[in-house]
Amino acid sequence: MQIDILTLFPAFFGSPLSESILKRAQASGIFGVEIIDLREFAPGRHQVVDDRPFGGGPGMVLKIEPLAAAIQWERRRRENARVILLSPQGRLFKQAVAAELVKNSCLMLVCGHYEGFDDRVRHYIDDEISLGDFILTGGEIPALAVLDAVVRLLPGALGDEDSAAEDSFKDNLLKGPQYTRPREFAGWSVPEILLSGDHQRVAQWRRREALRRTWRRRPDLLRDAGLTAADRLFLQFLEAEPSAE
Repeated sequence: MQIDILTLFPAFFGSPLSESILKRAQASGIFGVEIIDLREFAPGRHQVVDDRPFGGGPGMVLKIEPLAAAIQWERRRRENARVILLSPQGRLFKQAVAAELVKNSCLMLVCGHYEGFDDRVRHYIDDEISLGDFILTGGEIPALAVLDAVVRLLPGALGDEDSAAEDSFKDNLLKGPQYTRPREFAGWSVPEILLSGDHQRVAQWRRREALRRTWRRRPDLLRDAGLTAADRLFLQFLEAEPSAE
């Protein structure tokens, strides 16, 4: 898979892409990444990429010419590129969206800055994604978040192939509690069932704890969760439980 990022700040991505899973996945050829400087597509000696908004108002707006030129250049060299604008006005990024995006052979993530884009850029894109209902300085952090979430789903990216499948948001549920050594710490003990060696009971406990945590912290997720009849019975039982964990 190829992921290209169009940005005004190429140096922003240097450290994250050279650490941990992202570094190893690139070295293994699982995905490639190219950071593209938007200023290279700005006309004129001064490579101006922004201007004051028509109609007045604070801040500066990214100009359409360099944006359109960069996206068209990308499409000429990567015919299958899916061009995604990172914007607070886009659809909400979720694990299901990451699973959708990983099916593409090439993504181009377009980072905004200043007060946003000239709206005509939307004639050149395929998708628009937001991390949530908050404002960041630019699209670099959202682009990195999208890249990381997508790369984790690529075969071979993680050391344990089951890790991605067991992460939070599997079946639209939060992940339940996890423990490791020591068995006792500051008076808190690891649940005995995890030490039982009974894999079936452990799996059942983990499913129920995932349901419990989702019900208490993110009940909105349950609307689209893949619930079984046993799950629904357990959720009915939870309604009688105290809310504290």
